[in-house]
Amino acid sequence: MGYGSSIAHEAHDLLVTLARIPAPSHHEGKRAEFIRAWLADQGIGAEIDDALNVISLYAADAFDPIAVFAAHTDTVFSDTEPLPLYEKDGRICAPGVGDDTANLVCLLLAYRELLRRITAGELEPRRSLMVVANSCEEGLGNLKGTKALFSRVADRVSAFISLDGYMPHVVTRPVGSHRWRISCATPGGHSYANFGTPNAIERMSAFICDFYTLERPRVELVTVNAGRIEGGTAINSIAQHAEALIEYRSVSEQCLAIMRERLEELVERSTMGDVRFELELLGERPGEGPIAEDAQEALVGICEDAVERTLGERALRSSSSTDANVPLSLGIPAATVGVIRGGGAHTRGEWVEAASLAPGIDCALELMERLVCA
Repeated sequence: MGYGSSIAHEAHDLLVTLARIPAPSHHEGKRAEFIRAWLADQGIGAEIDDALNVISLYAADAFDPIAVFAAHTDTVFSDTEPLPLYEKDGRICAPGVGDDTANLVCLLLAYRELLRRITAGELEPRRSLMVVANSCEEGLGNLKGTKALFSRVADRVSAFISLDGYMPHVVTRPVGSHRWRISCATPGGHSYANFGTPNAIERMSAFICDFYTLERPRVELVTVNAGRIEGGTAINSIAQHAEALIEYRSVSEQCLAIMRERLEELVERSTMGDVRFELELLGERPGEGPIAEDAQEALVGICEDAVERTLGERALRSSSSTDANVPLSLGIPAATVGVIRGGGAHTRGEWVEAASLAPGIDCALELMERLVCA
């Protein structure tokens, strides 16, 4: 029986408590304070920084490189009241329960056990460890918490692992993105008397079609999306204003830069006469930087081995947008590992298997032991 099984009841109760605490991006303060207090109750020091990251540092040597383990506190939901939660057929169901609260619980409990083993002399640390319950991973949080962290400690970090998503996925490449608000303004008018006057909704629709047909670089896969469009005032009015939320994604920083240039050119071409388009950058997530392939592959191999040993499944490599984007963009080896089983991410029907918490804790603990003590 693994360590996780011995504390399964505690893990369940901690998840049920934490998952109810609302934590929209940029407003994670309640969860952050709960986590800081929980760590203090375990005899573990932590602080909350200006970005609402909860940071705990175990320094084996102040000059040693640091291995950073993180899981994000924010959810994709805007709720400010306690989140609804129920249990059925071995599942814990709540908005954000798996993304990323259950992974966060596994991180916290594994960290406590690692420190106990070090204190008891069962393990000898060879590098420092920083555990972070970070803010602003979701949506327009734009990885603010991890960006703030690495602005301070990047030169000391040798490896980064984020616990996020579902087993047995291991994210090995970062999907970067640029997110924009595009707005269109026209004079508008009466739908009959002023027919022929440019309509902002029609012009915006044409702009989106042109956006989808922009030539995309072929160095790496590039995707485009229009996620929201709105505008106008009434059925018998020619719309004076319309706006849309759009994005493009790629693992390649070069591709992102090219897409930005082509989008800006499209705005210039589309702005003429009484039709005015404007761009506003809402969010920027970095893609892949100058990573050393051998160091990255070594870290990914550790992750894959831990997943197979503790979760009993072969790890599946994938590309995604996670907190690991930030260190990978800086050339620091990083990966994101899902250690719980669940489904329905980013829906209000999200769920996790309660029984998956135990092996998830064991997987997180093995990763920490391998990176800090091996």
